[in-house]
Amino acid sequence: MLAIRGRGCHTFKRLSQYGAARAGRLSDHVRNLSYLAEMGPLSETHEMLRKTCADFAERELIPIAGELDKTHKFPAEQIKKMGDMGLMALDTDVEYGGAGLDYLAYAIAMEEISRGCASTGVVMTVNNSLYLGPLNKWASGEQKEKFVRPFTTGDIVGCFALSEPGNGSDAGAASLTATLDGDSWVLNGTKCWITNAHEASATVAFATTDKSKRHHGISAFIVPMPTPGLSLGKKEDKLGIRASSTASLIFEDCKIPKENLLGEDGFGFKIAMQTLDAGRIGVASQALGIAQAALDCAVSYSSTRTAFGKSINKFQAIQFKLADMAMQVEAARLVNWRAAILKDSGKNFTKEAAMAKLLCSEVATSASHQAMQVLGGMGYVSDMPAERHYRDARITEIYEGTSEIQRLVIAGQILKEYGV
Repeated sequence: MLAIRGRGCHTFKRLSQYGAARAGRLSDHVRNLSYLAEMGPLSETHEMLRKTCADFAERELIPIAGELDKTHKFPAEQIKKMGDMGLMALDTDVEYGGAGLDYLAYAIAMEEISRGCASTGVVMTVNNSLYLGPLNKWASGEQKEKFVRPFTTGDIVGCFALSEPGNGSDAGAASLTATLDGDSWVLNGTKCWITNAHEASATVAFATTDKSKRHHGISAFIVPMPTPGLSLGKKEDKLGIRASSTASLIFEDCKIPKENLLGEDGFGFKIAMQTLDAGRIGVASQALGIAQAALDCAVSYSSTRTAFGKSINKFQAIQFKLADMAMQVEAARLVNWRAAILKDSGKNFTKEAAMAKLLCSEVATSASHQAMQVLGGMGYVSDMPAERHYRDARITEIYEGTSEIQRLVIAGQILKEYGV
């Protein structure tokens, strides 16, 4: 097994062209498209990573993904192996136990792992993007030693507590409250739909510290798990990604040390939004992995299934489906990689991450749907993975911001660009 930990971050020099002075809206779009066309092949580091993760998925994930789904079993052994490979902390600094790679590397790895098992992919993306992501940027050195380093190895994982029963897509309406009491913060309220809840050893939780300030009165906290005053709700029985746990976090006079505040008081909404921007690249990558797995399944089945004396992949109707699926997957992959590269370059990537998440999730749903059509009746039974891909794909259009929210984000960014 090839380890990638500590190989360092690769920088694409062509990104400097993107920062050239603006010469009008139309020329901007032309320059962006030219940049994509010139990106060229993956670097040696990225290609090595892709092959390593693809091999791991083939050997360790694809053979057990169906059983994990049926039994709702958390893939603890596989997560540990991924931790040994550096996959559970890809863009975390080597100084704190991470692999020290860039976000393009993360997108590539996430896709390959999710192609093998979408449930394992979501555990990976939550730990990388949603838990370690905000800590990498906002935590103090002491906080990183305590809450980052132990979470890089795959032995334990973290989670991200933003959603609530009553706020849905309105991330600024946090009803979980945090009150300062001497040297402690006291948390009261409930978070819901928390991925990794039953396996997590810590969470980044967002709570209101000053209701009068609305969005500016929300703060982020690092909460160890288990801890007195924090209990878990039941594991949700879900349509897809069934090997990962999803549950509520219930805070009842939950006391945490004053120093567990992440960043500054009142910075919580900013931390959440920046975390979600990056997290959308991870979910887009997960969706791509599902879409690619659906295409792989459709090609494999159509090549062996015969009808009217020949394999069904010789029929134009099937070929058109395969062509459309492949075209959509390739296009979505480029959009996602562009978002990752923009993030790595330090450019604003909010619009591009929303585009990637929206497009990749809809492609995953479409590709898995068409794969079931190619397989016919066999696509509807659990003996084949097509129906699992179909179920797994659906959540990618919902979490980390629904498709409707992504369209609002994209439109808002476009209007800003045009100055209207």
